[in-house]
Amino acid sequence: MKLTTALIFLAAVAAALGFALIRSNEYARANPIPVATAAAAPAPAPPEPGVAGKDAEPLPNLPKIDAKSQIKSLLPDDTLYLETTPNGTKRLLVVSEVCLREGPLEVFLCKKNTKEHEAIVRTAVDPRFIHAALVAIGAKPGSPVQFVNQKTDEPEYKPATGAKINVTVHYRRDGQLRTHPAQEWIRDQKTKKPMAHQWVFAGSRFVKNPDRPNDPPFYTANNGEVIAISNFVDSMLDLPVEVSRDNADLTFDAMTDKIPPLLSKVWVILEPAAEKK
Repeated sequence: MKLTTALIFLAAVAAALGFALIRSNEYARANPIPVATAAAAPAPAPPEPGVAGKDAEPLPNLPKIDAKSQIKSLLPDDTLYLETTPNGTKRLLVVSEVCLREGPLEVFLCKKNTKEHEAIVRTAVDPRFIHAALVAIGAKPGSPVQFVNQKTDEPEYKPATGAKINVTVHYRRDGQLRTHPAQEWIRDQKTKKPMAHQWVFAGSRFVKNPDRPNDPPFYTANNGEVIAISNFVDSMLDLPVEVSRDNADLTFDAMTDKIPPLLSKVWVILEPAAEKK
């Protein structure tokens, strides 16, 4: 299947960001996006019930690395921003909110109205826009996790690959501003310490609906796995280590005492990790 629609989308977002050197045909040759055929995506799960209490914290002002940074809103609803520092460092800031504070985890950041029952934070931002913006600031997507050898059809695990992405949270709790790696909200059940693994830009998949071939392809991270903890083929960001859904509840859970109240607003910040020389 040709990726015309997906590539036009990526090129348009890149142009909006001011990165004229990213061309859709060049990107397709260098970083092909996995494509498959599948039935229509399932309807999203209803939102997790809950009422914003008086303890929910508001969204802090957008945090800057440098006071002289340039800030650019990438979406009309001001839920996704690009920060560019004077030295050229670029990072994305995603408006999110806390949807779970305790229990086992399979996802860190989910799309709103999908996997709130197993994710700490959710966002209304379509992950296609986050994917495109990551590409525009220089992050190279790799490939999603593999569970089956495509040639032999035998079980075979291959971890997700892609550029390493630093994920940071910025929020208010108990009247104080806090900023730290997202891993500090995720407890490793074996060590009782924060999760040590770093996420990679797996890139999810664009899937064409065979029953509606004229429709744009569906970006499968919209199923919920925007930033995953368990391994999913649909994950935009995934861990490059084996964490199956079957034993995820025995592997990672939420560090309740460090997470602000439910429905508190949070900045989730994504920055390509510096490559080691």
